[in-house]
Amino acid sequence: MSKKKKKYYTVWKGHKTGIFESWNDCKAQIKDYQGAVYKSFSTFDAAKKALKSNYKDYIGKTSKFKSELSEAQLKKIGQPNYNSISVDAASSGNPGIMEYRGVDTKTKKQLFIQGPFEEGTNNIGEFLALVHGLSFLKKHNSNRIIYTDSKTAMSWVRKKMCNSKLERNEKNKPVYDLVDRAITWLKENDYKTVIVKWETKAWGEIPADFGRK
Repeated sequence: MSKKKKKYYTVWKGHKTGIFESWNDCKAQIKDYQGAVYKSFSTFDAAKKALKSNYKDYIGKTSKFKSELSEAQLKKIGQPNYNSISVDAASSGNPGIMEYRGVDTKTKKQLFIQGPFEEGTNNIGEFLALVHGLSFLKKHNSNRIIYTDSKTAMSWVRKKMCNSKLERNEKNKPVYDLVDRAITWLKENDYKTVIVKWETKAWGEIPADFGRK
């Protein structure tokens, strides 16, 4: 059996900031902390360098993307519509600590963020992010489209339901309270916003990605 590679966790915003050598120690700093900011690194030196830097240089940043699609395929897909917002979720474990956010597709300016929550799944986070985005755009009377990289979230929104197998408990009650509110919103509101699947293979990670892969 191969030995699991050690990770170091940099916490820029949490109950305590610093570098932590286990996920459990990191989790203790971000649990119930609104707007926690953290990321894992493969070496202590990299984590230490990140801690001394601005977290915005690490969160949501990806290396230059080069698509493996053919020129014909890329031409057919085209470029993203920048009159849009993008939404995404991140889950450390499935289930695990979950959060989601929405950003301006072109500038990556954060428009909203929720979490981290103690227990959720990536699918639930993607669903909540999408509904939050729809509500955000309707509230601002915006004609922008919304991008998501989750077919599951798109399906749940169309059906106005959350088909998660995660059982409800006290730990995930805050998440399911939001789910219930999201479903109610979908049933009680009409919207004209066009929901579009983000073409990851052509464009790279969605702009709202948390950059923790």
